[in-house]
Amino acid sequence: MLVSVLIPCRNEGDHVRRFISEVFRQELRPGWELEVLVSDGLSDDGSREQLDELAAADSRLRVLSNRARTTPHALNLAIRHARGDVLVRMDVHTAYAPDYVLRCVETLFETGADCVGGPWVPRGEGLVSRAITLSFASPWVSGGGKAHDPDYEGPVDTVYLGCWRSDAFHRFGPFDETLTRAQDSEMNLRIWRNGGTVWQNPQIRSWYRPRNSLHQLFRQYAQYGYWKVATLRKHRAPASLRQLAPGVFLGALLCLGVLAPFSAAAFWTLVALVWSYLAGSALFTLQLWKRSGDPRVALRLPLVFACFHFGYGYGYLAGLWDFFLLSRSTPSKSFELLTRA
Repeated sequence: MLVSVLIPCRNEGDHVRRFISEVFRQELRPGWELEVLVSDGLSDDGSREQLDELAAADSRLRVLSNRARTTPHALNLAIRHARGDVLVRMDVHTAYAPDYVLRCVETLFETGADCVGGPWVPRGEGLVSRAITLSFASPWVSGGGKAHDPDYEGPVDTVYLGCWRSDAFHRFGPFDETLTRAQDSEMNLRIWRNGGTVWQNPQIRSWYRPRNSLHQLFRQYAQYGYWKVATLRKHRAPASLRQLAPGVFLGALLCLGVLAPFSAAAFWTLVALVWSYLAGSALFTLQLWKRSGDPRVALRLPLVFACFHFGYGYGYLAGLWDFFLLSRSTPSKSFELLTRA
């Protein structure tokens, strides 16, 4: 059996050699073979030259040119060139257990699901990054989403990265190339709405490297919120109700803030909402304090919570404004291109 690994990549010069070597060290069953397809988004930091050098030395690696420079274009390009019976997505900014591919393929066939994957588990290094890691599975951040639960096994609305049989994209369609972000959750929503199953197995282990900057975290989640609205516009329904909460909360704060000077009821409702949010953040900060092992990390938790909630909420409201009120067919420039900065 041939397993195709799909890798979107752009400007990963500091990591790409180590990452590709880790991919080729993945454990496989006897008789399995691996091909690795990297969709390079016109890297200008030396990544492409390194990839071409690696490909010249190992025929299992193929490098493709992703001229659109977005993740869904990269994935679809790799899917079109993949020859494998099973397709597994891997990202450069993630570390993987040696049996990651093995567990993906075994779970796919054991469960009969249409997409399988592991939980979304961060592993931070700096103070902010460690605070993100600490808070990630908290219901205050995840809203109870199973994809953030490192121990949950079973059907989920979405998984981190993903693994599919090669015919899945004929049955459910390719990734939506109009979605700079959220193309994976939109694909999984499409699978569910067409009678398929998405399955999470905690034995599929990987560790995402979160950003180490509050500004970068806010931008990341603003993009997530914005592109969830594009999914809402496409399907006329949210993938889950918890995705609405940050936008509804921020929208309520803004509306009450406008009305507060003219209405005592609006003023006191605004005060109650603000204090309720601060109390919730304080409660979950105290809950996670002992697990932090470092007061400097714990003290950053309220700011990390705020970046998650208000970043996502801001992006969601901006998406509603662009896609529904203005009926834009193209996104705003600030949300158009994917970035880690």
